[in-house]
Amino acid sequence: MPELAWRRSTYSAEAANCLEVATHPTAIHLRDSTTPEARRVSLSPTAWTSFLAYVAESAPRRTLH
Repeated sequence: MPELAWRRSTYSAEAANCLEVATHPTAIHLRDSTTPEARRVSLSPTAWTSFLAYVAESAPRRTLH
């Protein structure tokens, strides 16, 4: 597997306990930033899209004041 470019949300700042994501044409890879050498989760692009849609629909709605 080629070297993956891992990134995390800019909302995480320098926090150590984040979910990191690396993309590849055939898979989206996820890992825990506190243990990057540990097991990773890989999803197909279709599964990743479904996951993001679920999270967006399930997230509490924020009201701007």
